[in-house]
Amino acid sequence: MSLHYQDGLVDVHRVVVGPMDNNVYVVRCRRTGDALMVDAANEHERLLEMCQTLGVRRVVETHGHWDHIQAVPAIRDAGYDVAVTAADAGMLPSYDELLEDDSVIEVGELTIATIATPGHTPGSMCFYVEGTPLLFTGDTLFPGGPGATKFPGGDFPAIIRSIDERIFSKFGSDTLVLPGHGADTTVGSERPHLQEWADRGW
Repeated sequence: MSLHYQDGLVDVHRVVVGPMDNNVYVVRCRRTGDALMVDAANEHERLLEMCQTLGVRRVVETHGHWDHIQAVPAIRDAGYDVAVTAADAGMLPSYDELLEDDSVIEVGELTIATIATPGHTPGSMCFYVEGTPLLFTGDTLFPGGPGATKFPGGDFPAIIRSIDERIFSKFGSDTLVLPGHGADTTVGSERPHLQEWADRGW
């Protein structure tokens, strides 16, 4: 794992796991040491070590696709609560809590806003750390476009609408996009290309 981002409020550690090179992030309140894991994707031994080292209290899932949830049973067995949206809950082997749109998750003194962004899956969700530039987008938004919608439950018009209305219309250009795979980008880098993506259809 490596320290991926840091400011006065928050540390973000990242590890890349599994055959699909999934990004797993730990968002940690610098003032209290409390932390949240985003996507218990794979390689549960590594993730459990991160949880123990960094003070993780709970796990949130950006969506229910298999490559993002392989470590969920082991994480839950170790005593960590796992949360997912109701629309994607049936894709997980098990979970503890349901996430709702436009609510908040408290992690120490951090407030993390939940943003429903259906399209990649019916229950895809992004997480924004208030007071920072950090937006965790799962497989909704990547450098160069939206996540794939060819899987069961995928909906291309919905993902374009989600990116436009729930991300590009709400967040400034400097907002840092931390996706479920690959490199970071910014809202400002991606926003000008929305119509291109809509026109190409993927």
